[in-house]
Amino acid sequence: MADTQTLEKPAGQKTEHFDVLIIGAGISGVGAAYHLKEQCPDKSFVVLESLESFGGTWHMHRYPGIRSDSDLYTFGYRFKPWTGAPIASAEEILSYMGEVIEENNLNDHIRYGHKITSANWSSDEQLYRLEGVRTDTGETVHFTANFLWMCQGYYRHSEGYTPDWEGMDDFAGEIVHPQTWPEDLDYKGKNVLVIGSGATAATLVPAIAGDCSHVTLLQRSPTYFIPGRNENELADQLRVLDIDESWIHEITRKAILYQQADFTRRAFEEPEVVKEELLAGVREYLGPDFDMDTHFTPKYLPWRQRIAFVPDGDIFEGVKSGKASIVTDEIERFTKKGILLKSGKELEADIIVTATGFNLSVLGDINFSIDDKPLNFADTVTYRGMMFTGVPNLVWVFGYFRASWTLRVDLLGDFVARLLNHMKAKGVKSVTPALREEDEDMELLPWMDPENFNPGYLMRSMHLLPKRGNKPDWQHTQDYWAEKDELPKIDLDDPIFVYR
Repeated sequence: MADTQTLEKPAGQKTEHFDVLIIGAGISGVGAAYHLKEQCPDKSFVVLESLESFGGTWHMHRYPGIRSDSDLYTFGYRFKPWTGAPIASAEEILSYMGEVIEENNLNDHIRYGHKITSANWSSDEQLYRLEGVRTDTGETVHFTANFLWMCQGYYRHSEGYTPDWEGMDDFAGEIVHPQTWPEDLDYKGKNVLVIGSGATAATLVPAIAGDCSHVTLLQRSPTYFIPGRNENELADQLRVLDIDESWIHEITRKAILYQQADFTRRAFEEPEVVKEELLAGVREYLGPDFDMDTHFTPKYLPWRQRIAFVPDGDIFEGVKSGKASIVTDEIERFTKKGILLKSGKELEADIIVTATGFNLSVLGDINFSIDDKPLNFADTVTYRGMMFTGVPNLVWVFGYFRASWTLRVDLLGDFVARLLNHMKAKGVKSVTPALREEDEDMELLPWMDPENFNPGYLMRSMHLLPKRGNKPDWQHTQDYWAEKDELPKIDLDDPIFVYR
C-alpha cells in the first residue's frame, strides 16, 4: 500500500499527497472508491465531499417524497444486491450506500466538509496541486494528487434553477425550490402551486396532496411518464424459489436492461407507437374523458427527455381523486395572490414551489488550470464523455440519460482501474487524451445533439461543456448497451493516449 505523504508548503501549511483523489461521495464517488480499493490496492486515495455526509443528491434533497426515478436493480451497484422495491426513497438509497461504505471499510478514506476550489496541474511535478476549504471551520486545506477522479455530479447543489418571472416580489406567500426545501415549511391545509412537469414535480405532488387543502401542478408543456406497480415480478418469483440474492440481482438486472434496450430502440424506430403506448398507460388511471391531449401529450417524441417511472400511478390517482389538479398554460406574471396565466386565469396559492430544474455544474465549478494557465473545458474535446483533450490524469464520471447513472459508475470504475494499472506497468506518470492525425479535420459539435436529447438544463449550459466529434471515440454516446462491450476493449496503447 502506498503511503500518504505530507509535503511542506512555503507558508508552513501542510499538503497531503495521495495517488488518487476522488471528489464527491455520492453514488459515483462511493462506487469509484470501491473499485479503486478492489482493483488497485497499491494506490493511496482519499474521497473529498463538501457536504457533511455521503449521498450527494440523496442527502442534499429533502423535499417530501423524494425517490428514484429509475429501478434500483440497475441504479444500485452491480456488486451490491438490491433487495427492496424497484423504486426507492432517498432514505432507502442512503441506507444502501451506507452499507456499501461500511462493508468495504471505505469510511477511513472519506473526508466530509471538504470543498475543493482550485486544481492546478504541474507538468514539471506531474501532479495536481489542489486548494480547498473546510466548510465547518473555514480552514484552507491543500492536497496533491497524481490522478483526479471527478465524481461530483453534474448540477450545482447550492441552488436550483428558477426562471426570473415578472412580479415574483409581489407574491405575498412563500416561494421555494425543491432543491433547497425548508425543513420547517408548513404546507398543511394550504393551497400549494407546483410549477414544473418532470420527475420532481410528479414525486412532490402526491407526497403532499393528502396534507394540503389542494395542490395544483402548473406546467408549460407535458412530459412522458411510465406508470406501473412498484414491484418486480421476476425478482419476487426468484425469491419464492429461495434463489440467492446475488443471483436475483444479476438476473433481474439483466432482464431489465434487455427490456430497456428494446424500449429505447423502439422509441427511435417507431416513436408514434411508443408514444401511444405511454399515453395509454396514463389513460388507464385517468379514464377516457380526461383531456389527455392538453395535459399529458408532450410535443416532443419519447426519450428525447428523461421518462420517469410513476410507482402505482400515484400522481394520476391524486388527480383522479380531486386532491390535485393539473393546469397546462404559460405564466404571464406573479401576483400578490398567486400567478396570472397567459390565458387570463389567475391561480391563487399560499405556497409556490418552483420544480423547474437545476443549474448544470461542469466539474464542480472548480477553477482548473494547467501550469497556472486557466483551463476552459469548453475549449477541449471530450474522449467518450469521461476525459478531455489536453487535460492530464483526470476522469469525469457522467452517467446515462436513458439508463441508470450507476451503470456507468461501474463501467468507468473498471476503466480507471485498468488505466492506472496500465500506467504502472508502463512506468509512466501521466496520460493525456489527444486528437490523432486522422482526427485533426474532424467536425466539432456541441456536447449533445439536441435532436437526440434536449432537457432544459443541458440546453442552457451547452456553451460550458466540452465539444464532441462525429466519431464514437470523441463523444458521450449515451448508449450503455454499446459501451458495456466497448469500454472494456479500449486499447490503452491507442495514439489517443499520450503517456509521459
